[in-house]
Amino acid sequence: MELSILLMEQIAKLFLMIFMGYAVVKLGLLTDEDSKVLSTLVLYLIVPSVILNAFQVDYTQEKVNGLKLAGIASLLLLIILLLIVNLIGKLLNLNEVEIMSIYYSNSGNLIVPIVTFMLGEKWVFYTCVFMGLQTIFFWTHCKNVLSHEKGFNPKKIFSNINIITIIIAITLFFAKIRLPEIITGTLDSVGAMIGPASMFVTGMLIGGMELKKILTDKRTYFISFMRLITIPLIALLILKISGLKGWNKDGEQILLIVFMAVISPVASTVTQMCQVYDNDSRYASAINVLTTIGAIVTMPLMVFMYQIII
Repeated sequence: MELSILLMEQIAKLFLMIFMGYAVVKLGLLTDEDSKVLSTLVLYLIVPSVILNAFQVDYTQEKVNGLKLAGIASLLLLIILLLIVNLIGKLLNLNEVEIMSIYYSNSGNLIVPIVTFMLGEKWVFYTCVFMGLQTIFFWTHCKNVLSHEKGFNPKKIFSNINIITIIIAITLFFAKIRLPEIITGTLDSVGAMIGPASMFVTGMLIGGMELKKILTDKRTYFISFMRLITIPLIALLILKISGLKGWNKDGEQILLIVFMAVISPVASTVTQMCQVYDNDSRYASAINVLTTIGAIVTMPLMVFMYQIII
């Protein structure tokens, strides 16, 4: 229960950051369009810094075993949930922004600071496993859907800074290479901006919208329910049936981190990609805000259910 309360407090802080972004637009200091620069910084600079720095830890067999468990659990959930969400999208005739919002969770911007605060910095290593795998999905599946590009261009995928960063980070870890402190310290400082910067973008976009319209749109509530209740319950069932908990002495803790990555609000990256590729970023942002508000209640509830069931 204590974990649930700590989780609620952290999500509430991030929601206040959204309000700050909203305020600067409403006060006329910036416009919602100004957030596009911040979105670009988050996607191409801040997220890579977080990923690279997270893998700068001492190589041990314990960490390798934990990495394998987190990787298997993350990949299992990402693949099965993608199939389920696509099926739901076809059955309910959902548009591309709605499908991406239901599927992609805020596994980095939200979970990294929460895990650091709740469990300690040594556990952030495992958060980056799901985040790293989801980043590959972002820059292949999500990018293609939201940008309306057809087919996959391997050159574009593997020349993307986020994919390159994942490859470099994993290589350095297994090669037992540690970067100089001045570099890791810089990466840590830049990466620390991931929560505030992402929340500011969301708030600024909301500042350019009619708040009343957001709060009275029944369809937005439905998509938020799918993201915060339906998907987490399916993920919980998958983890329970999988039996992965017994694969590692820290299995329950590692799977909890993976589970928290899945049950979080809509990924801010969906809003940012909609903005970069001129899709419906305002609608994506509205869903982001509602899920962030709702997550103050649903995430602690889901963590409590996890502790009882798994």
